[in-house]
Amino acid sequence: MKSYNQFCPIAKAAEIFCERWTALILRDLAGGAMRFSQLQRGVPLASPTLLSKRLKDLEAEGIVERRNASDGRTSTYHLTEAGEEFVPIVMALGVWGQRWSRRELAEHEIDLGLLLWALEKGAHPEYFGQKRTIVELDLVDQPDNKRRWWFLNEDGRCELCLTRPDQQAQVYVSVSLADIIRVWRGDVALSRAIGDGVMEVHGEKELRQAFRHWLAIVPIADVPSMRAAG
Repeated sequence: MKSYNQFCPIAKAAEIFCERWTALILRDLAGGAMRFSQLQRGVPLASPTLLSKRLKDLEAEGIVERRNASDGRTSTYHLTEAGEEFVPIVMALGVWGQRWSRRELAEHEIDLGLLLWALEKGAHPEYFGQKRTIVELDLVDQPDNKRRWWFLNEDGRCELCLTRPDQQAQVYVSVSLADIIRVWRGDVALSRAIGDGVMEVHGEKELRQAFRHWLAIVPIADVPSMRAAG
């Protein structure tokens, strides 16, 4: 990592924290990601080589600890005490971003992979109870090979399915990719998106109600934007 060549502790901390991708890696570790493949989904534009280097750098600085996974063949990554102290800083960045940098989505920011990752890891499957429940997401503006996705909720876990499961979905959601991202980040309230017909939700009444709690919304969605229009 590049040095500011200063003894100032802010400069020393910034040398670590301000490396590209580091804040996002810390974000995902704080959110429960542990495996390399999970971290890759959070930073899809970072090459595996670069992600591996960032993790090694963070491990060398005592911010991340690598442990042997239960299978004995792979590793998991965890924040140390020093790493946990970065979490409030990451959250503060998110709050600042919601308040001061939020603007209309640019085309290059409409990221399908990141949205699916955010929905899967942030979902609240407990609202569907003990019943096996499949949520089918139909992204109406996407090509056929990227249009339909399924989230299997069972035993308190949510898993993204890349192919159609062996049973019919109990909840069917129809929306454009950009619109569900706007809901996720708090630009549009879920109730308004459904009420205005921007998002359609089909299924039994109690499951439609459960979906409103199941859907992952960024935790800082209620932070109002202070950015001037234009």
